[in-house]
Amino acid sequence: MKVRITDGFWADRQRLNRIRTIPHGFEQLHRSGVLDNLRMAAGAEGCYQAYSDSAGTGLRFLDSDVYKWLEAVGWELGRAPDPGLAAAADEAIGVVAAAQRDDGYVNSYVQVLDGGKPHQNLAWGHEFYCVGHLIQAGIAWHRALGDDRLLSIARRAADRVHVEFGPGGRDGVDGHPGIEMALVELTRETGERRYLDLAARLLDLRGRGLLGAERFGAAYWQDHEPVRQAATVAGHAVRQLYLDCGAVDVAVELGDATLLAAVRRRWDDLIRTRTYLTGGMGSRHRDEAFGDPFELPPDRAYAETCAAIASVMLAWRLLRATGEASYGDAIERAMFNGVLSGLSLAGTAFHYTNPLQRRTSRTYEPPGYGERASWYPCACCPPNLMRLLSSWEQYQATSDGAGVRIHQYATSDIETGDIGLSVRTDYPWRGRVTVHIGRTHDEPWTLALRVPVWCRSATVTDPDGTRVVDPGAVALTRRWRPGDTVVLDLDMPVRITEPAPRVDAVRGCVAVERGPIVYCVESDDLPLATELEELSWDSGRQAVAVPRPDVGADIVGVRVPMTAPGHGDHLTAGAIPYYAWGNRGVSGMRVWIPR
Repeated sequence: MKVRITDGFWADRQRLNRIRTIPHGFEQLHRSGVLDNLRMAAGAEGCYQAYSDSAGTGLRFLDSDVYKWLEAVGWELGRAPDPGLAAAADEAIGVVAAAQRDDGYVNSYVQVLDGGKPHQNLAWGHEFYCVGHLIQAGIAWHRALGDDRLLSIARRAADRVHVEFGPGGRDGVDGHPGIEMALVELTRETGERRYLDLAARLLDLRGRGLLGAERFGAAYWQDHEPVRQAATVAGHAVRQLYLDCGAVDVAVELGDATLLAAVRRRWDDLIRTRTYLTGGMGSRHRDEAFGDPFELPPDRAYAETCAAIASVMLAWRLLRATGEASYGDAIERAMFNGVLSGLSLAGTAFHYTNPLQRRTSRTYEPPGYGERASWYPCACCPPNLMRLLSSWEQYQATSDGAGVRIHQYATSDIETGDIGLSVRTDYPWRGRVTVHIGRTHDEPWTLALRVPVWCRSATVTDPDGTRVVDPGAVALTRRWRPGDTVVLDLDMPVRITEPAPRVDAVRGCVAVERGPIVYCVESDDLPLATELEELSWDSGRQAVAVPRPDVGADIVGVRVPMTAPGHGDHLTAGAIPYYAWGNRGVSGMRVWIPR
């Protein structure tokens, strides 16, 4: 299947990513010294840039920033040539190739600072993790461009891991999962079964306590219970989500229903008890971890951008494994809110964490809560955003022998076999999605469209007429003809959302949503002489959708009715999409508004 996003909201984001964010990323890889680290691994002189984590230990995984950036460029060049990006990528690939040892091993931290002996610190070393990102970059270049330079490097690195940790080898797992899903994809790309077998072995070894407790306990890196037995998510949010991505991939390839059921069980509990309204995940700063059930403080939310991205990756795998529309709903919520909030509207500044409230007056502010940064010492999130946006068209639709299923809505062209579709929409600001049948074969086939769970009133119109449809998926089976049109109309009123009653931190509050967009109020949009913390929701008046060209072209905001002591009962505040907060300087912000 080939999907090309051609116009509208997501085309604008992909264009910004291509012309601003990715070039900015390459500049930062130079400025931060990360590329020079790899040059030093190849023998160049220099001063290694390792920065340090909260324990004063050097960051060992910075090579992965280069690999994620290269993955993004691979997908972009596959869409259209760009001499500037190609030249930058050629430089980076050359640096990686020169750093790789004859035995396939490549890790600049170990080669330059840690004595050159691999795999001596599996808990914190991130060596497998870096290989995983190298594999994913190599696959992107091979699939998108037919270029096997990175794939050859990645296979040699994966083979080095297999020699030491494959069947009959050393028992060990990486403190940061991620290689598991990459190994499965490497089997899919090359046909070499040993990579899948290694991924399955690493999953089976997880949960045996091989990593020890260390600072945060075995649950921090999901080593407290076997993957098939753990009932709930635990520990570091990104590690858990990456681990479960690999588990779904292994389960699908091996037909392991027990393993798939374990991931689905954890996912269901995660969505019900530990996910923010924005799709953000992870409420604790100390260990970047999930909290207890319903522990979802808005002002202390960690909600790392990488965790939202990882949730998209996991939901996509579960959607493909099961076909259930609810996973498409989760992808949509995270992408429009918890993921995009990590990137500035200009495309060159980032949020590492994504709280749902920022106080106007602050005596202490955790790192990442204030002004957006152009880069971070631990810069995992920026290139992660780049690679997701570059590959976003791959999440739009799927096909099989029965037909085509459209999961996400963007103006796009879809080609699969002898079926050609064009999708036209102003989503997410307007709820009409029109699908034109351009090419088709003579036999009946099914066109399935996701009806989002947030939609309370929807209709679909096809050559047989118009009918009301419920949230989930509407499947239209017929003998289609070129020129046929299907129109899905999703009603998009402003919605007032109440929290789950067990979320103590926001009990008595409401939030504003419209379509897939979660809204927030910033201090910039308040009446003069009022502070955000003074305001309460005025339930006697209605919230109204209004254009917000001052925030961004085509953005639809919401005029929110408020009250405040000493300011009368008829205040209004302008709510903007949550993803757009923090683009007008540092100010107060909140999603949940007290009644």
